[in-house]
Amino acid sequence: MRAYLDCNATTSPSAEVIAAMTACMESNWANPSSIHRAGSAARAAIDSAREQVAELLRVHPRELVFVSGGTESANLAIRGTLAARPNRRVIISSRLEHPAVRETIETLEESGLAEPVWIPHANSGELDYHALAQAIAEHGERIALASFMWVNNETGVVTDIARCARICHGQNAEQAGAGGAGNGVLLHTDATQTVGKLAIDLGASGADLASCSAHKLHGPRGVGALFVRRGASVARQMSGGPQERDRRAGTENTAAIVGFGQAAREALSWLPSAAHREAEALHHHLESALLQSIEGAVINGAEAERCWTTTSVGFESLAAEAIVVALSERGVSVSAGAACSSGSLEPSPVLLAMGVPEAFAHGSIRLSISRTTSSAEVDFALEALAAVVAKLRASSQRPRAAR
Repeated sequence: MRAYLDCNATTSPSAEVIAAMTACMESNWANPSSIHRAGSAARAAIDSAREQVAELLRVHPRELVFVSGGTESANLAIRGTLAARPNRRVIISSRLEHPAVRETIETLEESGLAEPVWIPHANSGELDYHALAQAIAEHGERIALASFMWVNNETGVVTDIARCARICHGQNAEQAGAGGAGNGVLLHTDATQTVGKLAIDLGASGADLASCSAHKLHGPRGVGALFVRRGASVARQMSGGPQERDRRAGTENTAAIVGFGQAAREALSWLPSAAHREAEALHHHLESALLQSIEGAVINGAEAERCWTTTSVGFESLAAEAIVVALSERGVSVSAGAACSSGSLEPSPVLLAMGVPEAFAHGSIRLSISRTTSSAEVDFALEALAAVVAKLRASSQRPRAAR
Protein backbone atom coordinates (compact mmCIF):
# COMPACT_ATOMS: atom_id res chain seq x y z
CA MET A 1 0.00 0.00 0.00
CA ARG A 2 1.01 3.63 -0.47
CA ALA A 3 -0.15 6.79 1.28
CA TYR A 4 0.08 10.31 -0.14
CA LEU A 5 -0.09 12.86 2.67
CA ASP A 6 1.54 15.79 0.89
CA CYS A 7 -1.61 17.37 -0.49
CA ASN A 8 -0.60 20.93 0.41
CA ALA A 9 2.25 20.55 -2.08
CA THR A 10 -0.14 19.41 -4.80
CA THR A 11 -3.27 17.35 -5.29
CA SER A 12 -4.01 14.82 -7.99
CA PRO A 13 -6.16 16.18 -10.83
CA SER A 14 -9.59 14.58 -10.76
CA ALA A 15 -10.73 12.30 -13.55
CA GLU A 16 -13.30 14.89 -14.60
CA VAL A 17 -10.62 17.59 -14.79
CA ILE A 18 -8.42 15.39 -16.98
CA ALA A 19 -11.40 14.60 -19.23
CA ALA A 20 -12.37 18.27 -19.56
CA MET A 21 -8.81 19.28 -20.42
CA THR A 22 -8.41 16.45 -22.93
CA ALA A 23 -11.62 17.43 -24.69
CA CYS A 24 -10.50 21.06 -24.75
CA MET A 25 -7.12 20.21 -26.29
CA GLU A 26 -8.88 18.14 -28.93
CA SER A 27 -11.58 20.63 -29.89
CA ASN A 28 -10.84 24.08 -28.43
CA TRP A 29 -7.13 24.42 -29.17
CA ALA A 30 -7.47 27.62 -31.24
CA ASN A 31 -6.09 30.95 -30.00
CA PRO A 32 -8.82 32.55 -27.88
CA SER A 33 -7.76 36.01 -29.06
CA SER A 34 -8.59 35.16 -32.69
CA ILE A 35 -11.92 36.48 -33.97
CA HIS A 36 -12.80 33.52 -36.17
CA ARG A 37 -15.24 30.84 -35.02
CA ALA A 38 -12.57 28.50 -33.67
CA GLY A 39 -11.05 31.31 -31.63
CA SER A 40 -14.47 32.38 -30.39
CA ALA A 41 -15.16 28.82 -29.20
CA ALA A 42 -11.91 28.82 -27.20
CA ARG A 43 -12.84 32.22 -25.75
CA ALA A 44 -16.25 30.88 -24.75
CA ALA A 45 -14.57 27.98 -22.92
CA ILE A 46 -12.41 30.43 -20.95
CA ASP A 47 -15.42 32.60 -20.13
CA SER A 48 -17.31 29.57 -18.84
CA ALA A 49 -14.38 28.52 -16.65
CA ARG A 50 -14.07 32.07 -15.30
CA GLU A 51 -17.70 31.95 -14.24
CA GLN A 52 -17.15 28.59 -12.51
CA VAL A 53 -14.16 29.87 -10.51
CA ALA A 54 -16.01 33.09 -9.69
CA GLU A 55 -18.98 31.10 -8.41
CA LEU A 56 -16.73 29.13 -6.04
CA LEU A 57 -15.15 32.34 -4.73
CA ARG A 58 -18.45 34.27 -4.78
CA VAL A 59 -17.03 37.17 -6.78
CA HIS A 60 -17.80 38.74 -10.15
CA PRO A 61 -16.13 36.95 -13.09
CA ARG A 62 -14.60 40.21 -14.37
CA GLU A 63 -12.72 40.49 -11.07
CA LEU A 64 -10.60 37.43 -11.89
CA VAL A 65 -7.27 37.48 -13.73
CA PHE A 66 -5.98 34.09 -14.89
CA VAL A 67 -2.24 33.61 -14.33
CA SER A 68 0.25 30.72 -14.22
CA GLY A 69 -0.27 29.88 -10.53
CA GLY A 70 -0.21 31.11 -6.97
CA THR A 71 3.33 32.49 -7.11
CA GLU A 72 2.66 34.69 -10.13
CA SER A 73 -0.64 35.74 -8.61
CA ALA A 74 1.05 36.92 -5.40
CA ASN A 75 3.78 38.69 -7.37
CA LEU A 76 1.23 40.47 -9.55
CA ALA A 77 -0.72 41.56 -6.47
CA ILE A 78 2.33 42.93 -4.64
CA ARG A 79 4.43 44.30 -7.50
CA GLY A 80 1.38 45.47 -9.41
CA THR A 81 0.01 47.40 -6.44
CA LEU A 82 3.37 49.06 -5.79
CA ALA A 83 3.59 50.09 -9.44
CA ALA A 84 0.06 51.44 -9.38
CA ARG A 85 0.69 53.43 -6.17
CA PRO A 86 4.19 54.90 -6.76
CA ASN A 87 3.96 57.30 -3.82
CA ARG A 88 3.47 54.46 -1.35
CA ARG A 89 6.31 52.11 -0.37
CA VAL A 90 5.29 50.47 2.90
CA ILE A 91 4.10 46.86 2.73
CA ILE A 92 2.66 45.28 5.87
CA SER A 93 2.94 41.52 6.18
CA SER A 94 4.07 38.63 8.39
CA ARG A 95 7.15 36.43 8.64
CA LEU A 96 4.82 33.44 8.46
CA GLU A 97 3.95 34.03 4.81
CA HIS A 98 4.70 31.67 1.95
CA PRO A 99 7.96 32.54 0.12
CA ALA A 100 5.88 33.78 -2.83
CA VAL A 101 4.90 36.70 -0.60
CA ARG A 102 7.70 36.90 1.96
CA GLU A 103 10.62 36.64 -0.47
CA THR A 104 8.94 38.97 -2.97
CA ILE A 105 8.70 41.66 -0.30
CA GLU A 106 12.30 41.06 0.78
CA THR A 107 13.49 41.31 -2.83
CA LEU A 108 11.63 44.58 -3.28
CA GLU A 109 13.22 45.87 -0.07
CA GLU A 110 16.70 44.95 -1.32
CA SER A 111 15.99 46.89 -4.52
CA GLY A 112 14.88 49.93 -2.54
CA LEU A 113 11.34 49.65 -3.86
CA ALA A 114 9.56 48.68 -0.66
CA GLU A 115 9.69 49.21 3.09
CA PRO A 116 8.31 46.15 4.85
CA VAL A 117 6.66 46.23 8.25
CA TRP A 118 6.44 42.76 9.77
CA ILE A 119 3.51 42.23 12.13
CA PRO A 120 4.19 40.01 15.19
CA HIS A 121 2.09 37.03 16.12
CA ALA A 122 1.47 34.64 18.98
CA ASN A 123 3.46 31.42 19.28
CA SER A 124 0.34 29.64 18.07
CA GLY A 125 0.79 31.37 14.72
CA GLU A 126 -2.17 33.73 15.22
CA LEU A 127 -1.69 37.27 13.94
CA ASP A 128 -1.48 40.17 16.40
CA TYR A 129 -4.43 42.17 15.10
CA HIS A 130 -3.87 45.05 17.49
CA ALA A 131 -0.29 45.40 16.21
CA LEU A 132 -1.69 45.52 12.68
CA ALA A 133 -3.98 48.39 13.65
CA GLN A 134 -1.06 50.22 15.27
CA ALA A 135 1.09 49.78 12.17
CA ILE A 136 -1.63 51.19 9.95
CA ALA A 137 -2.12 54.13 12.29
CA GLU A 138 1.64 54.80 12.31
CA HIS A 139 2.35 54.55 8.58
CA GLY A 140 -0.97 55.77 7.22
CA GLU A 141 -0.92 56.94 3.62
CA ARG A 142 2.58 55.56 3.04
CA ILE A 143 1.14 52.05 2.95
CA ALA A 144 0.77 50.48 -0.48
CA LEU A 145 -0.58 47.13 0.66
CA ALA A 146 -1.06 44.67 3.50
CA SER A 147 -0.72 40.95 2.74
CA PHE A 148 -1.66 38.04 5.00
CA MET A 149 -2.13 34.35 4.25
CA TRP A 150 -5.64 33.03 4.87
CA VAL A 151 -4.57 29.46 5.73
CA ASN A 152 -0.90 28.87 6.50
CA ASN A 153 0.58 26.30 4.14
CA GLU A 154 2.83 24.75 6.81
CA THR A 155 0.68 24.73 9.93
CA GLY A 156 -2.89 25.20 8.68
CA VAL A 157 -3.42 28.14 11.07
CA VAL A 158 -6.35 30.26 9.88
CA THR A 159 -6.14 34.06 9.83
CA ASP A 160 -9.32 36.09 10.26
CA ILE A 161 -9.17 37.88 6.89
CA ALA A 162 -12.46 39.69 7.44
CA ARG A 163 -11.02 41.16 10.65
CA CYS A 164 -7.84 42.16 8.82
CA ALA A 165 -9.95 43.85 6.15
CA ARG A 166 -11.94 45.82 8.71
CA ILE A 167 -8.71 47.04 10.31
CA CYS A 168 -7.13 47.87 6.96
CA HIS A 169 -10.21 49.77 5.84
CA GLY A 170 -10.54 51.66 9.13
CA GLN A 171 -13.80 50.01 10.17
CA ASN A 172 -12.64 48.33 13.37
CA ALA A 173 -12.54 49.41 17.00
CA GLU A 174 -8.91 48.32 17.16
CA GLN A 175 -8.11 50.90 14.49
CA ALA A 176 -9.70 53.69 16.52
CA GLY A 177 -8.02 52.42 19.67
CA ALA A 178 -4.67 52.70 17.93
CA GLY A 179 -5.32 56.34 17.14
CA GLY A 180 -6.08 55.91 13.43
CA ALA A 181 -9.15 56.91 11.51
CA GLY A 182 -8.49 54.51 8.67
CA ASN A 183 -6.52 55.09 5.52
CA GLY A 184 -8.16 52.68 3.11
CA VAL A 185 -5.23 50.26 3.06
CA LEU A 186 -5.54 47.62 0.36
CA LEU A 187 -5.51 44.03 1.63
CA HIS A 188 -4.13 41.06 -0.30
CA THR A 189 -4.57 37.51 0.95
CA ASP A 190 -2.80 34.39 -0.23
CA ALA A 191 -5.79 32.06 -0.34
CA THR A 192 -3.92 29.25 -2.10
CA GLN A 193 -4.49 26.77 0.75
CA THR A 194 -8.03 28.02 1.38
CA VAL A 195 -9.90 27.88 -1.93
CA GLY A 196 -11.73 24.60 -2.40
CA LYS A 197 -10.92 23.52 1.16
CA LEU A 198 -12.99 25.94 3.24
CA ALA A 199 -16.32 27.46 2.26
CA ILE A 200 -15.46 31.13 1.84
CA ASP A 201 -17.17 34.23 0.49
CA LEU A 202 -14.26 36.15 -0.94
CA GLY A 203 -16.49 38.98 -2.07
CA ALA A 204 -17.84 39.51 1.45
CA SER A 205 -14.46 39.00 3.16
CA GLY A 206 -13.33 42.55 2.48
CA ALA A 207 -10.06 41.46 0.83
CA ASP A 208 -9.15 43.64 -2.15
CA LEU A 209 -6.88 41.08 -3.80
CA ALA A 210 -6.58 37.31 -3.39
CA SER A 211 -4.36 34.63 -4.89
CA CYS A 212 -5.22 31.00 -5.60
CA SER A 213 -3.92 28.05 -7.61
CA ALA A 214 -5.80 25.24 -9.36
CA HIS A 215 -3.49 22.37 -8.43
CA LYS A 216 -4.26 22.79 -4.74
CA LEU A 217 -7.91 21.75 -5.34
CA HIS A 218 -7.51 18.80 -7.71
CA GLY A 219 -7.02 20.94 -10.80
CA PRO A 220 -3.98 21.18 -13.09
CA ARG A 221 -0.65 22.82 -12.37
CA GLY A 222 0.29 25.91 -14.35
CA VAL A 223 -2.86 27.95 -13.80
CA GLY A 224 -4.13 30.16 -11.00
CA ALA A 225 -6.02 33.38 -10.51
CA LEU A 226 -5.75 36.78 -8.91
CA PHE A 227 -8.94 38.33 -7.60
CA VAL A 228 -8.88 42.11 -8.06
CA ARG A 229 -11.85 43.81 -6.45
CA ARG A 230 -13.48 46.43 -8.62
CA GLY A 231 -11.86 49.76 -7.80
CA ALA A 232 -8.45 48.31 -6.88
CA SER A 233 -5.62 49.26 -9.24
CA VAL A 234 -2.97 46.72 -10.23
CA ALA A 235 -0.38 47.54 -12.90
CA ARG A 236 0.46 44.66 -15.22
CA GLN A 237 3.85 43.06 -14.72
CA MET A 238 3.97 41.13 -17.99
CA SER A 239 3.63 43.08 -21.23
CA GLY A 240 3.13 41.91 -24.79
CA GLY A 241 -0.61 41.68 -25.27
CA PRO A 242 -4.01 42.87 -24.01
CA GLN A 243 -5.12 39.56 -22.49
CA GLU A 244 -6.93 39.39 -19.14
CA ARG A 245 -8.23 42.94 -19.48
CA ASP A 246 -4.67 44.17 -20.04
CA ARG A 247 -3.50 42.87 -16.66
CA ARG A 248 -1.59 39.78 -17.78
CA ALA A 249 -0.19 39.49 -21.30
CA GLY A 250 0.24 36.16 -23.08
CA THR A 251 -1.97 33.70 -24.93
CA GLU A 252 -4.22 32.04 -22.37
CA ASN A 253 -3.69 28.37 -21.54
CA THR A 254 -7.22 27.41 -22.49
CA ALA A 255 -7.06 23.75 -21.48
CA ALA A 256 -5.58 24.50 -18.05
CA ILE A 257 -8.15 27.25 -17.43
CA VAL A 258 -10.94 24.83 -18.39
CA GLY A 259 -9.45 22.32 -15.93
CA PHE A 260 -9.43 25.01 -13.24
CA GLY A 261 -13.08 25.71 -13.92
CA GLN A 262 -13.97 22.03 -13.63
CA ALA A 263 -12.02 21.73 -10.36
CA ALA A 264 -13.88 24.76 -9.00
CA ARG A 265 -17.20 23.23 -10.00
CA GLU A 266 -16.38 20.00 -8.17
CA ALA A 267 -15.19 21.84 -5.06
CA LEU A 268 -18.37 23.90 -4.99
CA SER A 269 -20.40 20.68 -4.85
CA TRP A 270 -18.14 19.02 -2.30
CA LEU A 271 -17.84 21.79 0.29
CA PRO A 272 -21.44 21.64 1.61
CA SER A 273 -21.55 17.83 1.47
CA ALA A 274 -21.23 15.21 4.20
CA ALA A 275 -17.90 14.23 2.64
CA HIS A 276 -16.45 17.55 3.81
CA ARG A 277 -17.43 16.80 7.39
CA GLU A 278 -15.94 13.33 7.02
CA ALA A 279 -12.64 14.85 5.89
CA GLU A 280 -12.61 17.07 8.98
CA ALA A 281 -13.25 14.00 11.14
CA LEU A 282 -10.41 12.16 9.41
CA HIS A 283 -8.05 15.02 10.29
CA HIS A 284 -9.13 14.84 13.93
CA HIS A 285 -8.49 11.09 13.89
CA LEU A 286 -5.06 11.61 12.34
CA GLU A 287 -3.94 13.98 15.08
CA SER A 288 -5.50 12.08 17.97
CA ALA A 289 -3.98 8.77 16.87
CA LEU A 290 -0.62 10.41 16.18
CA LEU A 291 -0.37 11.91 19.67
CA GLN A 292 -1.47 8.63 21.26
CA SER A 293 0.95 6.44 19.31
CA ILE A 294 4.10 8.60 19.42
CA GLU A 295 5.22 9.91 22.79
CA GLY A 296 6.68 13.41 22.75
CA ALA A 297 5.12 14.45 19.43
CA VAL A 298 4.05 18.12 19.38
CA ILE A 299 1.49 19.65 17.01
CA ASN A 300 2.71 23.07 15.90
CA GLY A 301 -0.02 25.71 16.13
CA ALA A 302 -2.36 23.40 18.05
CA GLU A 303 -3.78 26.28 20.11
CA ALA A 304 -5.01 28.19 17.07
CA GLU A 305 -7.91 27.62 14.69
CA ARG A 306 -6.56 25.43 11.89
CA CYS A 307 -7.75 24.07 8.58
CA TRP A 308 -8.61 20.36 8.44
CA THR A 309 -6.06 19.77 5.70
CA THR A 310 -2.86 20.34 7.64
CA THR A 311 -0.86 18.93 10.54
CA SER A 312 2.64 20.16 11.37
CA VAL A 313 4.17 17.82 13.93
CA GLY A 314 7.57 18.11 15.60
CA PHE A 315 9.81 15.41 17.09
CA GLU A 316 12.54 16.71 19.38
CA SER A 317 16.15 16.26 18.23
CA LEU A 318 15.29 14.34 15.06
CA ALA A 319 15.94 15.49 11.49
CA ALA A 320 12.86 16.14 9.38
CA GLU A 321 14.66 15.11 6.20
CA ALA A 322 15.52 11.73 7.72
CA ILE A 323 11.89 11.16 8.66
CA VAL A 324 10.66 12.15 5.19
CA VAL A 325 13.15 9.86 3.41
CA ALA A 326 12.46 6.91 5.73
CA LEU A 327 8.71 7.31 5.25
CA SER A 328 9.15 7.49 1.50
CA GLU A 329 10.97 4.15 1.59
CA ARG A 330 7.89 2.73 3.29
CA GLY A 331 5.53 4.14 0.66
CA VAL A 332 4.40 7.25 2.56
CA SER A 333 4.72 10.74 1.06
CA VAL A 334 4.95 13.71 3.45
CA SER A 335 7.07 16.86 3.47
CA ALA A 336 9.42 18.82 5.68
CA GLY A 337 7.43 22.06 5.72
CA ALA A 338 6.78 23.88 2.46
CA ALA A 339 7.54 21.77 -0.61
CA CYS A 340 9.39 24.68 -2.24
CA SER A 341 11.76 24.79 0.75
CA SER A 342 12.23 21.07 1.30
CA GLY A 343 15.69 21.04 -0.25
CA SER A 344 17.04 23.10 2.62
CA LEU A 345 18.70 21.54 5.66
CA GLU A 346 17.70 24.55 7.74
CA PRO A 347 14.56 24.40 9.90
CA SER A 348 11.45 26.10 8.58
CA PRO A 349 11.66 29.90 8.99
CA VAL A 350 7.91 29.88 9.59
CA LEU A 351 8.23 27.56 12.59
CA LEU A 352 11.19 29.49 13.97
CA ALA A 353 9.24 32.74 13.59
CA MET A 354 6.42 31.13 15.58
CA GLY A 355 8.84 30.50 18.42
CA VAL A 356 9.01 26.73 17.94
CA PRO A 357 12.23 25.56 19.69
CA GLU A 358 14.93 24.76 17.15
CA ALA A 359 15.20 21.16 18.34
CA PHE A 360 11.53 20.65 17.42
CA ALA A 361 11.63 22.83 14.29
CA HIS A 362 14.46 20.68 12.89
CA GLY A 363 12.33 17.60 13.44
CA SER A 364 8.99 18.94 12.16
CA ILE A 365 7.21 17.38 9.21
CA ARG A 366 3.95 18.27 7.52
CA LEU A 367 1.13 15.80 6.95
CA SER A 368 -1.51 17.21 4.62
CA ILE A 369 -4.65 15.56 3.33
CA SER A 370 -7.28 16.33 0.71
CA ARG A 371 -10.86 15.34 -0.02
CA THR A 372 -9.60 12.16 -1.72
CA THR A 373 -7.47 10.92 1.20
CA SER A 374 -8.78 7.67 2.67
CA SER A 375 -8.81 6.51 6.28
CA ALA A 376 -6.75 3.51 5.19
CA GLU A 377 -4.03 5.85 3.89
CA VAL A 378 -3.99 7.77 7.17
CA ASP A 379 -3.76 4.63 9.30
CA PHE A 380 -1.03 3.18 7.08
CA ALA A 381 0.93 6.43 7.32
CA LEU A 382 0.55 6.64 11.10
CA GLU A 383 1.80 3.10 11.56
CA ALA A 384 4.83 3.82 9.36
CA LEU A 385 5.53 7.11 11.14
CA ALA A 386 5.52 5.49 14.58
CA ALA A 387 7.98 2.85 13.37
CA VAL A 388 10.26 5.42 11.69
CA VAL A 389 10.37 7.72 14.72
CA ALA A 390 11.10 4.81 17.05
CA LYS A 391 13.92 3.61 14.80
CA LEU A 392 15.48 7.07 14.44
CA ARG A 393 15.26 7.69 18.18
CA ALA A 394 16.94 4.37 18.91
CA SER A 395 19.67 5.11 16.38
CA SER A 396 20.35 8.56 17.82
CA GLN A 397 20.71 7.13 21.33
CA ARG A 398 23.04 4.30 20.29
CA PRO A 399 26.56 4.92 21.62
CA ARG A 400 29.15 5.44 18.92
CA ALA A 401 32.17 3.14 18.72
CA ALA A 402 35.43 4.68 19.85
CA ARG A 403 37.87 5.57 17.07
